[in-house]
Amino acid sequence: MAMENIPLTFACGQYDRMDPLARGEVSPAGVDLQYVAMNNPREIFDRMIRHHEFDVSEMSVSEYVCRYADGERDLVGIPVFPSRAFRHSCIVVNSNIIQKPSDLNGKKIGVQLYTMTAAVWVRGVLQDAGVDLSTITWVEGDLVHPGAHGNPRSKPLLRPVDIIRNGNSKSLSQLLEEGELAATIGAHPPTCLGKVAHIQHLFPDVRGTEKEYFQRTGIFPIMHLVVIRKEIVEKYPFIAKALYDAMDESKNVSLRRMKLASTYSYMLPFLSSDIAEVEEIFGGDPWPYGIESNRKVLELLITLLFDQAMISRQVALEELFPMKCN
Repeated sequence: MAMENIPLTFACGQYDRMDPLARGEVSPAGVDLQYVAMNNPREIFDRMIRHHEFDVSEMSVSEYVCRYADGERDLVGIPVFPSRAFRHSCIVVNSNIIQKPSDLNGKKIGVQLYTMTAAVWVRGVLQDAGVDLSTITWVEGDLVHPGAHGNPRSKPLLRPVDIIRNGNSKSLSQLLEEGELAATIGAHPPTCLGKVAHIQHLFPDVRGTEKEYFQRTGIFPIMHLVVIRKEIVEKYPFIAKALYDAMDESKNVSLRRMKLASTYSYMLPFLSSDIAEVEEIFGGDPWPYGIESNRKVLELLITLLFDQAMISRQVALEELFPMKCN
């Protein structure tokens, strides 16, 4: 007698690589998947970590690694990476104060959340550009509104870092515009960028800088992975591989459609030339899943987490992804 499919909820953003899965064109073997589309990643992370509201979810990779290293093993990661991004475009400065990266030494920098993955990657970029991170005062808060960014439950850092909360009645964007912050970093630029002349990207040629970074390092930063509640994996061990295979196929279907479509599904006027450039730089698949295809980028992230006092040891990838998926 055939086993009935296992019903699972999956909370994730509305990404093109997940669209065939969300629509039911691709289905995980043995699973009835209910796709819960949410466009606020912080809300997904908070609800999953605090209350296990979903069976499967998108998750901050830095939060997953930090929780694992600290002994919290209630979630099991699979090497599916819904969100990746170069973050050079998210380093925005008040040009009345900052002209070059080393000018940031000794300054206040606004950040949505010190421990967020985007900030981990950006600090690595800044350090490579000559910024002494130990001299920075980090001001945590929301870029758009006064107060905090989400409701995270961050792990304490393993050595002192100069972090203060934004207790001002203004957002980080407003503080940057008025010169109380020298820069902001995070998952997106501040709202004052493009509206105020003295608010500029730290790296003016963002696209050229990001291309050079990838060609020099081979790193396309990973932001999020997919996690499953541990008790589900223990009860149904096949689910990790089933989800991985379906999500990988969903991504491949979307990639083929993007490359071969006679009409554009995306509002990108230069899509055909963008695709040609991606082919040249990334060699076919710019968004690989799996451990081996991403070993270099994941191991660098773990090194950054260790160097930035967020984990006490450099955790092996085979620990973080215990299920054989690819």
